[in-house]
Amino acid sequence: MPVPAPRQPQGHPAEVLRVALRLGLTSFGGPIAHLGYFERVYVRERGWLSAEQYAALVALCQVLPGPTSSQVGFLIGLQRAGWRGALLAWVGFTLPSALLLYACARLATHVQGPLADATVHGLKLVAVAVVAQAVWSMARRLCTDTSTALIALCAAVLLLALPLLAWRYPHSGIALAQVFYRAGALVFGGGHVVLPLLRAALVPTGWLSDDAFLGGYGLAQAVPGPLFTVSAYLGASAVASAPAAGALTALIAIFLPGLLLAVAGSSLWTALAQRTRLRAGITGINAAVVGILAAALYNPVWTSAVRAPADIAVAAGALLLLATQRVPPLAVVLLCVAASIVRSLR
Repeated sequence: MPVPAPRQPQGHPAEVLRVALRLGLTSFGGPIAHLGYFERVYVRERGWLSAEQYAALVALCQVLPGPTSSQVGFLIGLQRAGWRGALLAWVGFTLPSALLLYACARLATHVQGPLADATVHGLKLVAVAVVAQAVWSMARRLCTDTSTALIALCAAVLLLALPLLAWRYPHSGIALAQVFYRAGALVFGGGHVVLPLLRAALVPTGWLSDDAFLGGYGLAQAVPGPLFTVSAYLGASAVASAPAAGALTALIAIFLPGLLLAVAGSSLWTALAQRTRLRAGITGINAAVVGILAAALYNPVWTSAVRAPADIAVAAGALLLLATQRVPPLAVVLLCVAASIVRSLR
């Protein structure tokens, strides 16, 4: 099903903002969960587009760099109320978590000591559980046969092997390939998959510490909205002399390319979506995303968060709670942080 063709907007921008703001305040759980919230609100409750049209938008945004759920929301706003609707759809979905994470970044500079360290460690364990759940859910949905499973496996092995080869042969063609492969590949698939790319760009170059980076990623699990708003936290932490400017710059920079590509790609997608070979290519791309995410689960998420057997137990418990969906993601965050603090006080 092709992406819906451009038409005369049928809604008001203020209506789009209200719905997007509601989603921005309540959509916990990462990009895969966001798409479920969107389908319920935009398709079943509001009827702004059909299930087939919504699936076409999701397929388009899956093959583009950038935050998938934000791109989908942006395009829905564009179709509903024109460019003003598109902008307000992004603002409504993004602003709540961006403001919360910016506030956390400012607070983090004033909170130091064992209690703060334990809190950050708990947030790292949350990241382990959340990424593991994302790998599992995406693998079940996207790797449905032997060929797609092999694509995912190759993507994971390549991402894990290239850094080792680059370390063994520094300043070689392999090292250069490693840099560009990660930069080109890891922006597909949403907020979880961009984690290693951001870490590689920020931590080794001294913008911020590994603890600060993974602490910010853990905090992003505790707030609703798109995971790419972790950039507000990272930008504010990296530019301590002007945190607001750093947060705003990082936020706009990380969202802008994907949103522009989504708009540019929607018209082309309509013409190409009926071709069988293109559909087969999309299936392969989706499978590769699973492998990339699996590699990210090991490095840096697992290697930076798990220090002892007790950490494995906490992360496994968090994963079980998230997978069964019996406990809200915010409660899982609080439980992991509490467990880390209790252990630190012993």
